[in-house]
Amino acid sequence: MSKIIIFDTTLRDGEQSPGGSLDPKEKLQIARQLAILNVDVIEAGFPITSEGDFNSVCTIAKEIKGVGIAALARAVEKDIECAAKALKQANLPRIHVFLATSEIHRKFKLIKAKEEIIKTAVKGVKLARKYVDDVEFSPEDASRTEPDFLVEVVEAVIDAGAKTVNIPDTVGYSVPEQYAEVIRNLRENVKNIKKAVISVHCHDDLGLAVANSLAAIKAGATQVECTINGIGERAGNASLEEIVMALKTRKDYFGRTTRIKTHEIMATSKIVSGLTGLRVQRNKAIVGENAFAHESGIHQDGMLKERTTYEIMRPEEIGLPKTQLVLGKLSGRHAFKKRVKELGYDLSKEEIEHIFNQFKLLADKKKDIYDQDIEAIIQDEKSEVPHIYELYSLSISCGPNVVPTAGVRLRIGKDKIVDNATVGDGPIDALFKTIDILTGIKVKLIDYSIQAVTSGKDAMGEVGIEMEVNGATYRGRSVGTDIIEASAKAYLNAINKVAMKISKK
Repeated sequence: MSKIIIFDTTLRDGEQSPGGSLDPKEKLQIARQLAILNVDVIEAGFPITSEGDFNSVCTIAKEIKGVGIAALARAVEKDIECAAKALKQANLPRIHVFLATSEIHRKFKLIKAKEEIIKTAVKGVKLARKYVDDVEFSPEDASRTEPDFLVEVVEAVIDAGAKTVNIPDTVGYSVPEQYAEVIRNLRENVKNIKKAVISVHCHDDLGLAVANSLAAIKAGATQVECTINGIGERAGNASLEEIVMALKTRKDYFGRTTRIKTHEIMATSKIVSGLTGLRVQRNKAIVGENAFAHESGIHQDGMLKERTTYEIMRPEEIGLPKTQLVLGKLSGRHAFKKRVKELGYDLSKEEIEHIFNQFKLLADKKKDIYDQDIEAIIQDEKSEVPHIYELYSLSISCGPNVVPTAGVRLRIGKDKIVDNATVGDGPIDALFKTIDILTGIKVKLIDYSIQAVTSGKDAMGEVGIEMEVNGATYRGRSVGTDIIEASAKAYLNAINKVAMKISKK
């Protein structure tokens, strides 16, 4: 299979993301990881724009070897000379010259005729060739440039010495078939096109950057310009990880490959996200938190039987340890039973069924279910204490200028329901006093503690109770997302132990 050249512009176009600027040390750190990822070319920056960008390109050019290092420059003498100076210590330097060519840019931004555009582009490429052998030229806004004029420009810059011609969809206006036609038109009508690599650079304003890039590859482009996590100007650029994994996963269709070490994708994504502060959305393809996570019971059941039923890539391919079966309200018994077994519990069919029902109740209250939550439910439900007194319902009234009051309704045995309400120093004190009245058991509370089982605002809390009744000590515990409810159940857990001992006398 022929290889697609991966031109990474995370440090140049990616850094143009609002709020995503990097200092020279951070740029170098990312460049090192991009070299490990094994991209073909790193566009290190736009040297003329600032002293910091110039120094970043210099440092990267000096340290990073075995990878092409590119610097961006307008088709202006001072830009090109600055780029050449920044790349002086690179062993594989590339100057990337650009000039807008579309009618709207010629008319309103550059105020230049077509002839002037071609003359300026050729002059810029020839000047860059005096400094480096590898020159790339980009006709900015190429996808909105008149097809015949684009052919003229591309042919002229190749004659001037450009080894790569990049065809940018600068504002993300193209759709796949249209963009592919732009590439086909150049291949068919530029007489010297075989002397240069055809590159593509797509923006994601319509969410089509990756689709357009892949369509261009199918049409004959052999270099793709992209960024890690798809960051970049406005809605971003074509995502490197999506393009690379699309080519790898659908090699049967594209017949193309890359030299990317895909197992480094996740590490690279995290480094870029961490340093830029641009968080990856949960449902982002390939590197999003949910990309290899399955919560639906039907999907989980299929995954457990045969991975390929619902997964077209293995998480190990991008550097993740394994697929994540997320337990939530959509999860089925199969996935739940498997997780319980993985946690080391050997439960009967009846126990699994009962604990699964409790898990479902918890999942309706809590988005993410952690292993600690499951263990807490198991331990709570496996208690051998008989449920003489069960909490049926409760209500709490408290707050500023309100006397704390607890209303409690208990089920005693199978059929009897009792209720009462009383006040206390606080909601928990009122709750425990009401339970004492309903059970008729006089309790001395020794200790009351709450501990979060997991993290997050919806974390389950574990309540521990220690009480003294007739000189003997009893302990109770319960877990739940509602701390007051868990407190009532923990208190009743201990009360039931007291009642069981009384009944045996």
